[in-house]
Amino acid sequence: MSDLNKSELLRQLPAVHEVLQAPPVAGLLAVHPRAAVTEAVRAVLDRVRRQVAAGEGLPAAGEAELLFFLVREVVKAIEREARPNLRRVINATGVVLHTNLGRAVLSAKAQQAIQMAASGYTNLELNLETGRRGSRYAAVEGIITRLTGAEAALVVNNNAAAVLLALGTLAGGKEVIVSRGQLIEIGGSFRIPDVMRQSGAVLVEVGTTNKTYPDDYRRAISERTGLLLHVHTSNYRIVGFTRETTVAELVELGREFGLPVMSDLGSGVLIDLEPFGLPGEPTVQQVVEAGADVVTFSGDKLLGGPQAGIIAGKKDLLARMKKNPLTRALRIDKFTVAALEATLRAYLDLARAAGEIPVLKMLTAGKDALEPRARELARLLAGYAGGRAEITVEQVISRVGGGALPTAELPSFAVTVRPADISAEELSRRLRKGNPAVLGRIQEDLLLLDVRTLQEGEDEPLAGAVKNALEADLGMDDDDNEQSG
Repeated sequence: MSDLNKSELLRQLPAVHEVLQAPPVAGLLAVHPRAAVTEAVRAVLDRVRRQVAAGEGLPAAGEAELLFFLVREVVKAIEREARPNLRRVINATGVVLHTNLGRAVLSAKAQQAIQMAASGYTNLELNLETGRRGSRYAAVEGIITRLTGAEAALVVNNNAAAVLLALGTLAGGKEVIVSRGQLIEIGGSFRIPDVMRQSGAVLVEVGTTNKTYPDDYRRAISERTGLLLHVHTSNYRIVGFTRETTVAELVELGREFGLPVMSDLGSGVLIDLEPFGLPGEPTVQQVVEAGADVVTFSGDKLLGGPQAGIIAGKKDLLARMKKNPLTRALRIDKFTVAALEATLRAYLDLARAAGEIPVLKMLTAGKDALEPRARELARLLAGYAGGRAEITVEQVISRVGGGALPTAELPSFAVTVRPADISAEELSRRLRKGNPAVLGRIQEDLLLLDVRTLQEGEDEPLAGAVKNALEADLGMDDDDNEQSG
């Protein structure tokens, strides 16, 4: 294309003020800053100018058609800019505690509690009985001690913080003895030795990867020892020729030498999961009953609450932690307090907890409940796909995720989608970029949508998102792959 032709095409482009006066763009000015809309118009016009300069010509022929194209691009640009970075995602992966998706889905009552805390003032640090300043932990400490049997409790912003605070308070500058087989790595490549080093405690490893005996701890105890530490391997299992020193054995040893015993459960659980067909996990109550002086565990894993690190244990040791200046840096906000209290209250009635807390409902859902939902979703998708994909139902295995119950396999059902005109990877990409965003998993050029992790009311939006993603190759681009939900 000659420079003369390019100049002629560029002269056909409307001025910025002309695009701003077009009705759809003018409507944007009522809800968005004029500077932002004007910037979007200029950006779109600049993009078209570059295309013309590259010899690609105008994106539309005719004055009206060209203006329509420009207006549509401006509207899409503004919508992209206004879209929140943190958005709702439909989780069809089958991973219940998906770390990348925020782990535990909160119960309806926990959501209501957050709404209450967000809508006005609260008595976060006010004792309404006395009218004096109170503790932000008062709302949850009594429930934690009632549920676990511990003397006292404290809550910080996650379990790594709980371990850091406990070690720093009880064993800063002293030696902490732990089994080699329990030096685990937690999420984000953080490791127990790293947390211990940051706390000021000195790591002393005993035993071997697969076997550690009480005598291994006994031989390592000296005048420099400050704590005996047990770390539950909640995110992996060592099987076969193994021997682990139990919390009860450590407690006996601790009492003999006058040393506190701490147990980091990682993903703590308050109910026995074995009756539901899940692998057994030590409950917080069992560890407290075994005599552990301090127990730490997460709030947003198997407990099914907000992100939090819960510390339960002896009153005198917890009192020291509460006075540690680090506690203020690690403290939880009013939203965590509200959501955690609502979650914990459900556990006061275990039958109620199993039916009220989404994590427990998803983990315990049986095939009899999942298969009918999968078949109904498949029927919906088949109608929405309109022949652009093959839809079937398959038995699959769901996972717990979040570093919890690593050996658990949850029999489930998934709707499989085999697109006719695009790959499953491309369909997955479009769904991920859509609105709502949808995550499934790929297997042998099939997109699997596991119904175990779908929430109530998500079937229709999911079907609509799949329809839009399948139709995106009919001349639409990624930004047209949107479905309000």
